[in-house]
Amino acid sequence: ELILKLALANAVKFKGKANPGAVIGGVFAHDASLKQKAKEVSKLVQDAVKKVNAMSLVEQEKQLAAMGGVEEKKRERREGLKPLPNVSGKVVMRFEPSPSGPLHIGHAYVGSLNSAYCKENDGQFIVRVSDTNPENIYVPAYEQIKENAEWLWGKVEYYIQSDRMDIYYDYMEKMFDLGKVYVCTCDPDNFREYVKEKKGCPCRDVKGKDRWKSMFTSYKQGEAVVRFKSTMDRKNPAMRDFPLMRINDSEHPRQGKKYRVWPLMNWSVFVDDLSTGVTHSIRGKDHADNEKRQRLMFEVLGKKAPESLFVGRINFEGFEVSCSKTKVKIENGEYTGWDDIRIPFIPALKRRGYLPEVFVKYAEDVGVSLNDKSVHIKEFFKVLNHHNKELIDAKTIRRLFVGNPKEITISNDVQEIMVENHPENDLGSRKVLVGDKFYVSDEIGSGVYRFMHLFNFENGKMVSKEYDADLKAKIIHAVPMSGAIDVTVMMDDGTTLVGKGEKSLLDLEEGALVQFERMFFARLDSKKDMRFVYLHG
Repeated sequence: ELILKLALANAVKFKGKANPGAVIGGVFAHDASLKQKAKEVSKLVQDAVKKVNAMSLVEQEKQLAAMGGVEEKKRERREGLKPLPNVSGKVVMRFEPSPSGPLHIGHAYVGSLNSAYCKENDGQFIVRVSDTNPENIYVPAYEQIKENAEWLWGKVEYYIQSDRMDIYYDYMEKMFDLGKVYVCTCDPDNFREYVKEKKGCPCRDVKGKDRWKSMFTSYKQGEAVVRFKSTMDRKNPAMRDFPLMRINDSEHPRQGKKYRVWPLMNWSVFVDDLSTGVTHSIRGKDHADNEKRQRLMFEVLGKKAPESLFVGRINFEGFEVSCSKTKVKIENGEYTGWDDIRIPFIPALKRRGYLPEVFVKYAEDVGVSLNDKSVHIKEFFKVLNHHNKELIDAKTIRRLFVGNPKEITISNDVQEIMVENHPENDLGSRKVLVGDKFYVSDEIGSGVYRFMHLFNFENGKMVSKEYDADLKAKIIHAVPMSGAIDVTVMMDDGTTLVGKGEKSLLDLEEGALVQFERMFFARLDSKKDMRFVYLHG
């Protein structure tokens, strides 16, 4: 009976023809347990659809009414994020970019997940810069990351790992005192053999801190590392006596030659999470082994490790999110800088006029999922533009603009008009001088046309002023030459659109958003030469 009702309802909705797939979806929406009998349900649906589609639409409507109709049930769409697991007390989360460049859309996704969870739980959000590898640092990134993070997420706790070296040393002293670490001087190839054979290396039995002290003085780079004393018979080789600190004599851009013993990622993350009270972490699923290593160290100190949430990788297709590759293109002059609107980095997206909230909405749409995803540039911006338009549409003023303008003369008796700044919301109005000469981008042929907001015309003469549906006029936009100004728009494909805009554009503040009517949203990038940047349609 349910299947027949659903088949009838679907047929009535779509002019007499029911769709089996839609009916099956409706069945499962009403009773999810029927998925266990999917084959049986599918056969019944096929029979019902065949029977219903043989009826006339009138017959379908009568039978559906006689059966009392059916309530349409839709899958509930999840709003926001799934709750954090095991929350007790204050939530503290962190996001850890490396200083290789400013933040990009991949950073925005993961960081926004953390930020959203912290705000949802009235928690603390930490951004800490992972700069303990002296050889892979782009110095301007320190300020870029801080500025990007504050623009995206507001107030954050901001740490730089190389400023915390003494903290890493203090915790390492505790580990030596507990006998849970040792300094290994084995050749790396030999140590790999020990790992394969599940045997401890000779260094494991060396007691005291003499070797630890020698790492700061006499050992050379590559001669010694600190290892965590796990057990060498663990099933997962990655858990067997993994390294925590090593010697690097390279000059650090921020610390110079002050330090030569540097933490590896597992040690710095463990110490930072422990010392700052991190309760939950979101990390890529490729860090599953690292999470296990860090958990071992928490257990040694009798501390609770953060709850870990893992996410799959998002492969962005059609654009480059590598800081190092993009930096080379900037240096070679292919891009004008990190705010070149053709690249998917936060300075560029901010310059175009995207609001920070849209990146949080995008992160909530994707959610915390273990599935790897491939997202093409078109699909990414489709989602981003949808969210951004929802936020700006109601509060963004409209203005007249034509690109690649041509001059046209239309005789009329309209001297000036008052035009609303927004078609639906009260954002005020402005005066537009009219006259007989206009800039247009459309080709004018035969028939009746209407200049938006102005009048109807045909064959170079005004027909009437008010909109009249009976005229079937083709609506085009124009900018009266009276007071028109030169405007350029930097497009997202690297081209420049040259045109004419109405004089009131001069009243905008630099950075203001505007919608060029029937065209696109844009942001005033430079008031000096009235240069706008394209935002989206």
